[in-house]
Amino acid sequence: MNKNYETAKQTYAAFGVDTDAAIAALKTVPVSVHCWQGDDVLGFEGAESLSGGIQTTGNYPGRARTPEELMADYAFALSLMPGTKRINIHASYAFLGKDKGKIDRDGYRPEHFAPWVKFAKEHGVEGIDFNPTFFAHPRMKDGLTLSSPDEKTRKFWVEHGRRCMEIAAYLGKEMNSQCLVNIWIPDGYKDIPADRLSPRLRYAQSLDEMLEGYDKKWVLPAVESKVFGIGVESYTVGSNEFCQNYAATRGICSLLDNGHYHPTEVVSDKIPSMLAFHEKVALHVSRPVRWDSDHVVIFEDELKEIMKEVVRNDALGRVKIALDYFDASINRVFAWVTGQRSVEKALLYAMLLPNGEMKTAQEQGDFTRLMYLQERVKMLPFSDVWEEYLAQQNLDENYYEPIMEYEKKVMENRK
Repeated sequence: MNKNYETAKQTYAAFGVDTDAAIAALKTVPVSVHCWQGDDVLGFEGAESLSGGIQTTGNYPGRARTPEELMADYAFALSLMPGTKRINIHASYAFLGKDKGKIDRDGYRPEHFAPWVKFAKEHGVEGIDFNPTFFAHPRMKDGLTLSSPDEKTRKFWVEHGRRCMEIAAYLGKEMNSQCLVNIWIPDGYKDIPADRLSPRLRYAQSLDEMLEGYDKKWVLPAVESKVFGIGVESYTVGSNEFCQNYAATRGICSLLDNGHYHPTEVVSDKIPSMLAFHEKVALHVSRPVRWDSDHVVIFEDELKEIMKEVVRNDALGRVKIALDYFDASINRVFAWVTGQRSVEKALLYAMLLPNGEMKTAQEQGDFTRLMYLQERVKMLPFSDVWEEYLAQQNLDENYYEPIMEYEKKVMENRK
């Protein structure tokens, strides 16, 4: 324990905050780290570009091109991240082996994801989360999947969803940890539609069919909304209202991605509203810049506000936190680690606030004291507590140099 931390500990204690308890608690909070940052969301199916309303920008050298390269980068990134980790994979990261080219997404099976289980166990992560992949595929008809009016197309994607629920149950059992399955579709229209209801009714029907009989012990389904995407600027089938109502009426989880709303909306304000009615809420933590641009998460104000709502509402066990961004303009491992550490910082920052005292001031109508506390805590020695948190896990703030060394030794050889 360093001298700076001892001083910081005493400073926080004067505000009724136990820094040792905060550090101990943070170590146990799982953050699900997404695999798709490492290869620009291309997956293992042989895709060379994305489609379906999303895109990755940048051409920084060293992208992982094979499953082996992706897993090596992923493992190295995880080694530089503090706290409890989960891994988060998309169906398009199936290890198809001899089945490649012979089966499509409606035929994926648990054995195609066995290498991910092996990887997770070898690297000590708490569990695996999963996502059906409803984008970047030729079976999208007119940009539609589960909401398609073409019954053959709709059934194909329903079957993909069913296979994913079976795969998720396998992942949950293997890891002895419930698998969060996040369902997001890119369906929508570029221009003003003539019928907004029918696609949503078909989407609801498709979800009902793919969720029928799923293993509730090992699988936690979630639906994710979006306000718009590239090529679907005028209408998205899976709107916020649709997804939240579907989740509420089916007893599943609603996932909030902080890049999937209008620019003036903030997920931090949505979390307590959801907690009032839902046992669990899922998050995809990203960083929108003007739109759903999936910038790398940094230690910024809205991220702090999001984690304040999780912590101050005693919801660390109810809110499922996952990362979701993909940046190809900078070193991809650096992007991975920066985002995860930023979430950890925001969680610790929230844990070090005198939340009880501030709530009391609000309840008593003492808004002068509330503002005083809110401003005063901004200048407390947070960084000294953060560095102690890292030191206890044999990490430090200098993760840039190890990553640059890894880039020189490993990533620069990928031509």
